[in-house]
Amino acid sequence: MRPSTILVSSLAVFGARAAPAQPKIDLNDFKNPASAINSLTEYFNLVASKTEIAKVQPTAQLCDVSKAKMPSVDGLLPPPSANLTVKHVAVGRGTQNYTCDASKPDAPPVATGALATLFNVSYVACTSQDLLEKVPNMAVNFNFDAAAVGPLGPMKLDVSGHHFFLDSTTPFFNLDTPALSIGTVPCAKNSSIAAPASSAPGPGGEAAVPWLKLTAKDGATGSIKEVYRINTAGGSAPATCQGQAANFQVQYSAVYWFWGSN
Repeated sequence: MRPSTILVSSLAVFGARAAPAQPKIDLNDFKNPASAINSLTEYFNLVASKTEIAKVQPTAQLCDVSKAKMPSVDGLLPPPSANLTVKHVAVGRGTQNYTCDASKPDAPPVATGALATLFNVSYVACTSQDLLEKVPNMAVNFNFDAAAVGPLGPMKLDVSGHHFFLDSTTPFFNLDTPALSIGTVPCAKNSSIAAPASSAPGPGGEAAVPWLKLTAKDGATGSIKEVYRINTAGGSAPATCQGQAANFQVQYSAVYWFWGSN
């Protein structure tokens, strides 16, 4: 094994569990390896200081996620609508997708959507807000294959759904899995704001994508009415199409808060 490759199994804080081969981090793939190491160090140090999380996961279904407190978005995004409560919290790990016109190398890339797997972090949202905010910083640094993914990272986060776009303006969340049946949600963008300057970059040094508030559109199933994307890491396109392929992806991660009616 090259010294520049970190195996997650060597960093795991929690006990072993049957799962696909552990993801790994190859620091040769990073524009700024020091930043990746710093994000991972902060994450693992915090996990080590909160070993009670390991005891919570086996009974995650006992977590009352409606009592989880989303970080304040006051002055950043509109607040959740009255009479809504938290129904689910997930970390998305995948790609933001873009296109470029080869005849216009100085033009900015055009966003075409995203493709991500959603991992259940509701129990973390119930018990450790500071740890939850660092999960995207950890997740964006792991090599990721959506087709082969199992539980994510040393916390063994289980898949709770998938995120993709129905068209260029309709983000869609499928939260129906064998383990959970929360619903499916086509959305429209309500508002957005640039991610904080302190947000973690992607593996190639890409800035974090904006924070968003989304609202459910007609056709949603279940009770989800609003979705927040916060605590983003990576995902932003370069300023221009210079040197880019006609279609390309940028690695990202984020925390998604799903709010619904009772």
